[in-house]
Amino acid sequence: MSPATPDPKGGGAALELLVHGVGGATPADMLDDPRTVRVTGDRTAAVFRRGDDVDAEEHPERYADRPVPEAYCWSNLTSGNGTRALWLLLLPFMVANLAHWMRPPTEGRARLVRLYGVLVRLVALTLTVLLTAAACEVALDLTAWQCAGSAACAGQRSWLGFLSAERAGWWSGPGRRLALAALVPTALVGLLWYLSNRTWSAYEAQRPPMGHDADPEDADPAPAPVLGGDTEAADGTTPAPATPVELRPALGRPGFWYGRRLVARLRAAHTAAGFLTVAAVLAAAAAGHDHRAGGPQELLGRLLQGALAALALVVLWVVCRRGRSEHRLDLRIERALVSWLPAGALLLLALTAVHTGWSRPGWTSAGTLPGTGVFGALTLAQGGLVVALAAVALLLHRPRTPRTALYGLGGPATAMLACALGGVMSGGVAQRVADWLDGTGTPGTGDGPITGPPVLLSWQASVIPVLLLLLLAPAVLLAVRTVLAGRRLRAAVDAAYGASDPDRLRTDQIAAARARAALTDSAPGLVGVVSGATLLLGAASVAGAWASGNVPGRAFDGAHPAIASAATAAQALGSWMIGFGFLLFVTLGRRAYKDRSARRTIGILWDVGTFWPRAAHPFAPPCYAERAVPDLTWRMSSWTACTGGRLVISGHSQGSVLAAAAVWQLPPATRGRVALLTYGSPLERLYGRWFPAYFGPEALRGLHRTVHFWSNLYRATDPIGGPVRVPAEGGRPAVDRPELLDPVVYGRTREHPLPEPILGHSDYQADPAFAAARAALLDRLPPALPRQRDNTDTVQGSSGRSSG
Repeated sequence: MSPATPDPKGGGAALELLVHGVGGATPADMLDDPRTVRVTGDRTAAVFRRGDDVDAEEHPERYADRPVPEAYCWSNLTSGNGTRALWLLLLPFMVANLAHWMRPPTEGRARLVRLYGVLVRLVALTLTVLLTAAACEVALDLTAWQCAGSAACAGQRSWLGFLSAERAGWWSGPGRRLALAALVPTALVGLLWYLSNRTWSAYEAQRPPMGHDADPEDADPAPAPVLGGDTEAADGTTPAPATPVELRPALGRPGFWYGRRLVARLRAAHTAAGFLTVAAVLAAAAAGHDHRAGGPQELLGRLLQGALAALALVVLWVVCRRGRSEHRLDLRIERALVSWLPAGALLLLALTAVHTGWSRPGWTSAGTLPGTGVFGALTLAQGGLVVALAAVALLLHRPRTPRTALYGLGGPATAMLACALGGVMSGGVAQRVADWLDGTGTPGTGDGPITGPPVLLSWQASVIPVLLLLLLAPAVLLAVRTVLAGRRLRAAVDAAYGASDPDRLRTDQIAAARARAALTDSAPGLVGVVSGATLLLGAASVAGAWASGNVPGRAFDGAHPAIASAATAAQALGSWMIGFGFLLFVTLGRRAYKDRSARRTIGILWDVGTFWPRAAHPFAPPCYAERAVPDLTWRMSSWTACTGGRLVISGHSQGSVLAAAAVWQLPPATRGRVALLTYGSPLERLYGRWFPAYFGPEALRGLHRTVHFWSNLYRATDPIGGPVRVPAEGGRPAVDRPELLDPVVYGRTREHPLPEPILGHSDYQADPAFAAARAALLDRLPPALPRQRDNTDTVQGSSGRSSG
């Protein structure tokens, strides 16, 4: 980071609070000083200062002509220890949670908004059931039912010897084999509950330090008094006064970053749903035999099935009954519900396991495990929910908000991707295990010792090569468009630098960088194509599986040789690809567990995906903003309370999103003493387009009005950041400053004797425009208020200072 130049003059003590972006940054890099001290926080997230600035509050006179730089480092919230690399396996849950926040903006349609949330939560619930069903498929069907029931398969694996039907041991009965194997999916559900509960204790269970308890309608009953309205700016003009809006936007609500109650409810419901899924598989397996044999066991089985259905309805009621409570801090926890629902489901699972394991003479395992049709039912349910979600989104998106991704269908498209990811991961596990157990045979063709996974999974794997072929056309189109756009941009590049004798190679490099950066704006179209194709191909796979009852390679026997060969090739290639996809996830997770650099790279995914609270899926990775936003809000409030001074919060990339969310949470009087500097910011380009209800045009214009001043820096070569498109309003200048040149100079100059690199998304502080923008913001802020020395104890307690 380059030293700040020039320094603002006068106005009293000032703080520059730096917030890094995706991937993280070290305090030494952010402060441009190897001697840094942690002044508050812990190893997970902390505020650092230079060693010479530790006592800035005690000597504000030293900082009359320059700000006190502080660095807030939060990267360990998403990419800290190695165990967090395993969060890759929770990717479908995270994507489903994102769909909740992508609803279009609306006013006065509370019922539709509620219905949208209910549908997303139901999609998330099907993902939990799908994951548990996949674990049951591997442990109960492929291993305990098929392989242990086959002498050829069990004979090749000594660890299955005690379960082998040929040995006629105590565990050799199908029911007891299934009851023992049920421990695997049960343990998986318990692990998910444990991870969610542990992260909940570290994030959602902690009350935000600001302690807002009022409803937002009462938070800002009238515009705050003008602060520094007559202060003259550096350019001789009088800045417009800070006028906080009367009603805070959604991200400024007191309970927005406090999801304790909802996460607890959903965690109980999803845990119970997982246990009930395992119990349902066991009950379905035993029911097939008991229905033929009759007797008391059939009656007991029907009673258990009725209890399972009743508890499943309770789970659905819990998921649909209540959404988020944001208007105030909801401190209530329904302890009875949170405790008895998972416990009741686990007890019912234990009773079902005992019933299934009861001795049944003449019961043998052949073919696939009864009840595997759940995969088809889940696929249809997910497709129906996504279609219903799309219909609700279209109704909400009226009138249409400009630049909204996919015309308001970003949420349904993302929910479809979450279902596709869940299908790839669950199908990949089943395919790989089936290939391993089947030896040289091909699962589903009958030429190996086991039958293999359900036919539907083979069909779903077979459509993956078809999907990739369909995506080839838009990929080629985007590549051609990028090349043509780079050629068209040559003239604009030469004009921007005023190159009298342009270097064709240099111009092409800069133009190509700008064209590649513009690909980000094409992402909604590509996501729409992928989601639409996935929905159609998923429906086709269900129809093919149910119509033929056989795997694709056998379903087209007797057809034209070209069609039969294509079906066989698609099945083989799809099986390999779906298994490879799952192995890739495991490999990345294993590498990230051991390699800190790889862990940091994977952590970038969570920087974007886990910004939002867990509103749809409780097993998603935790929301780091529920720690970071209160940290920043409290730090800004404590500085202004301690010194009466000015403050610029400076956010890069994802840090600009955190900074904006923290400013929205500030009390009106504090917001009037804060300036916002964003650079490389995705506030409008990504968040405004994909999350329009929270970062849409109205919300960003409101943020412009509620802070004293806001400036945004961006480059045409930046693939992530961009303009925020907030125009001048009420005497306030437009937020976006002139586009920064990248590189800063075209060729070699006396000041730059070596060619300057194309920086893209990084090193904004190296541009002289950064320091100039920061200095202008500080000069526009009102002068420091007199320091309240008679309240030293309170101020010291609120400042958060520590010895580090």
